Amino acid sequence: MPEDPRTERTRAKLRTALLEECASRPLDAVSVAALVRRAGVGRATFYLHYADLEALSVDACAEIVREAVDALHAWRGVPDPAVPPPALTAFFDALPQHGGLYRELLRPGGGGPLGLVLHQDLRARSRAERALAGAPEPDLIASAVAATFAGILADWLHGLIEATPAEIAGRVWRLLIALHRAPGPDWG
Repeated sequence: MPEDPRTERTRAKLRTALLEECASRPLDAVSVAALVRRAGVGRATFYLHYADLEALSVDACAEIVREAVDALHAWRGVPDPAVPPPALTAFFDALPQHGGLYRELLRPGGGGPLGLVLHQDLRARSRAERALAGAPEPDLIASAVAATFAGILADWLHGLIEATPAEIAGRVWRLLIALHRAPGPDWG
């Protein structure tokens, strides 16, 4: 059932206000009062839609999840390991704009509330595509792909991996292709 347009407009206002607030200060310095003032909604309205600022933050950053999943699956046919899909490079290029907020929600190694959402969505998409293609070990490879991507993304955002957006896109792409090319169940 589609969401009520008023609900979506209110949530969009709150997400936008959060991103604007976090552009100048860390999430732990943002108050609900400042957020609702910026969004032009009441405090009770905020709590009608979100349990707390972290829930709003994960919702506001959920777009990163959809973009990451889409970027990793933005190719058809036989992938060229030397050239990542343009959507993957564009994804990494866009991350620094709200890097502080992403770092608060995506901990090194890929944990944190946003890491959990990223892992679940990426694993589900990867598993479905492998199963549809009849590729071996859809559960195992999907878990490996999701964990690898979430961990590398988080570590890169936290400065544990030094690379430009284009460099990290290429390196991640090669790793993920290698995972997808892993042998079948008779690995031994």
